[in-house]
Amino acid sequence: MSSIAIRVENLSKQYRIGGQQKGYKTLRDTLTETLISPFRRAGGLLRGQPYGASKLDETIWALKDVSFEIKRGEVVGIIGRNGAGKTTLLKILSRISEPTEGQAEIRGRVGSLLEVGTGFHPELTGRENIYLNGAILGMKKAEIERKFDEMVDFAEIERFIDTPVKHYSSGMYVRLAFAVAAHLEPEILLVDEVLSVGDAAFQKKCLGKMGSVAQEGRTILFVSHNMIAVRNLCSRAIWLQDGFILHSGATSGVVDSYLRENSRTESIDAMATIIRSLPSDPAFRLDSVDIRQDGRPGNVVVNGQPVEVAIQYSVLQRTTGLRVYFDLCDDHGNILIRTFHDDDANAIPTVDPGDYESTAVIPANLLSPRTYELRIRATIFNVRTCTGDGIGILLQVEASSGINRGYPQDVIRSALQPKIPWRTRKKA
Repeated sequence: MSSIAIRVENLSKQYRIGGQQKGYKTLRDTLTETLISPFRRAGGLLRGQPYGASKLDETIWALKDVSFEIKRGEVVGIIGRNGAGKTTLLKILSRISEPTEGQAEIRGRVGSLLEVGTGFHPELTGRENIYLNGAILGMKKAEIERKFDEMVDFAEIERFIDTPVKHYSSGMYVRLAFAVAAHLEPEILLVDEVLSVGDAAFQKKCLGKMGSVAQEGRTILFVSHNMIAVRNLCSRAIWLQDGFILHSGATSGVVDSYLRENSRTESIDAMATIIRSLPSDPAFRLDSVDIRQDGRPGNVVVNGQPVEVAIQYSVLQRTTGLRVYFDLCDDHGNILIRTFHDDDANAIPTVDPGDYESTAVIPANLLSPRTYELRIRATIFNVRTCTGDGIGILLQVEASSGINRGYPQDVIRSALQPKIPWRTRKKA
């Protein structure tokens, strides 16, 4: 048996944008087209433009000449900005979409979790959808029954298992969808960032399950903006940008390059674009994030002065338990500090609608000279996350003269470098 589970050769996918496709015109479109068509044709011929050509009829390449191989048992992360082609790639590998050019060879039974509800029939119950998905994967009824209770327990929807899934919340939907995808023993598991729909506890549970699936020797292709999860799960990473593979290799090197390249997110335009790409939430909207030191904005700071992190957001409806927070992570994705805007609250607060700014100050002489990642998030306690994977901002900390002045060539190996008071005295 070949050791290759997935082979992708010169894969390309083209989409048509702007133009109106045949068969999808509304009555208004048809009437308007009929009325203006003679004038448009005459004007076009006078300009030398062939009849039928449209400026709006454009195409884009979501993927272009993508090639790679994944061995059996490998866990590979797919990273990149929104619109890079990650989801398009997974849809082609899942046989949901066909490539325009090239080919993808899949060797093994594939389970995929690409978006909420993919593969579920809304009129069928949770129980019926489990059996349907198992049958699609080619499993026998006895195999499905052997895993059934484990899946229901994992999804935590035992009370609703015989309810049509059209009545499920998005969280219930994704819990069951992941349980089915992970427990029906596919040889290849394709997972998109749909896990951001679930709450923080469920995300952790899913990542743990994917880790155990990987240890069983199954192949996983994991798309995520969460660099911590990619570092912890994946042995290799592929960085897509504008439909092309920009970098492929060991996870640490690829993620480091990706974070360095995207350190420009401190610019207003780039930050606004990233924030707009966050999933919408009925109660919360992230508006902007500022990093400042000594009143100056920017993500390159010195460790001898405090760093201010200011998060602007809008509360859209009266909400109990809304928590805005950030993780400070080292360059290996380990969380060094997690701090919430209401850490000093004596009880779970209720927040009224309005515009807010929450500001945290990272003390001077705490951070070591190195690169960190600030990941900004919001959650409703024990209900859901409001920002999906959140946004990551690279924080570059340079050394100041406050600590280690006598040994400037000494390499600081610790992730944090707090200025801890010492007292030394000569004993009599």
